[in-house]
Amino acid sequence: MLDIIKAVVFGIVQGITEWLPISSTGHMILLEEFIKFEGITERFWEMFLVVIQLASIMAVVVLFWPKIFPFGGKTPDNLKASGVLSYVKPDILNLWGKILVACVPAAIVGFLFDDFFESLFYNAVGVSIALIFFGIVFIVIENKNEGRVPKINSLTEITYHTAIIIGIFQLIAAVFPGTSRSGATIIGALLIGVSRTIAAEFTFFLAIPVMAGASLLKLVKFGLSFTSTEAAILLVGMAVAFFVSIIVIRFLLNYIRKNNFKIFGYYRIILGAVVLGYFYFR
Repeated sequence: MLDIIKAVVFGIVQGITEWLPISSTGHMILLEEFIKFEGITERFWEMFLVVIQLASIMAVVVLFWPKIFPFGGKTPDNLKASGVLSYVKPDILNLWGKILVACVPAAIVGFLFDDFFESLFYNAVGVSIALIFFGIVFIVIENKNEGRVPKINSLTEITYHTAIIIGIFQLIAAVFPGTSRSGATIIGALLIGVSRTIAAEFTFFLAIPVMAGASLLKLVKFGLSFTSTEAAILLVGMAVAFFVSIIVIRFLLNYIRKNNFKIFGYYRIILGAVVLGYFYFR
């Protein structure tokens, strides 16, 4: 029962930090210090931290289904089409092309050098520096953008060139743990004139192939041979992460319609200092 409660806590933290640009890695490093599961292997733990993200992805799929499912009835764009093509939504299919293009840089580097970068930067100091540095970047960019009118205010206005630039920023998060994948892509989008709402939505969609692929790969490597305790921990953690993600995504979209990202920048700086101080003085 105690492990189930711990799984609930990890699910809550995962659901919150995955979508807010505050770095799930920084929070997990701290959480791991104070909450440890009993009777599970290190191998299961490593798998759990990745696969629990799959639940967060499902929250995006549920909330944005009409915007991301490329099949359906005839639309103004395909009224003249026949057969299978009449059920394809070209604008959404085109959006998926941009999403996949944006994922290429991080996918290649992550596949080839993931273990190397993790061993180099996945530590309290490295994560703290990334938290503080990109917190400052958020504040600087928002100050610079104050009063500016965004050039891109809808998903259809995102070009392949724009998608690639955002994908390159996503690559930064793949290299430096603590950057925050959503934080890096939002920063990149804001810099090139994407509105806050569209930047957040595109970031959510980018997470689907990236996180789903990483989760499924970890699950395949681990296998499907769970003990009853492991199965319960994973299912509870995922269920909680799913429902918390629903709440957090809705909150973020409502929040940024009237507010900027500065508060998250300040939070990152404070968290980075806390992580650095805790591991220095412990």
